[in-house]
Amino acid sequence: MGILSFFRSSNKSSASVAKERLQIVVAHQRRESQRPDYFLNLQRDLLEVVRRYVTVNDDAVKVEVDHQGDCDILELNIILPER
Repeated sequence: MGILSFFRSSNKSSASVAKERLQIVVAHQRRESQRPDYFLNLQRDLLEVVRRYVTVNDDAVKVEVDHQGDCDILELNIILPER
């Protein structure tokens, strides 16, 4: 019987699915609120500099700020087009 229960699909209740989704939204909002005030301007300026040399879309650039101890780490990821 243990093996049969393993293969059965476990249907999550709509309440548990809603709770998971709400937790994701709250985590995302907390992450957004922890960004410095200058973050959007910095992202725009970095994209402007990159575009001087390479044509990239807005969604090809991802900028994140991580906090580790006493340090803030700026991470910049750019998806460059193929040659």
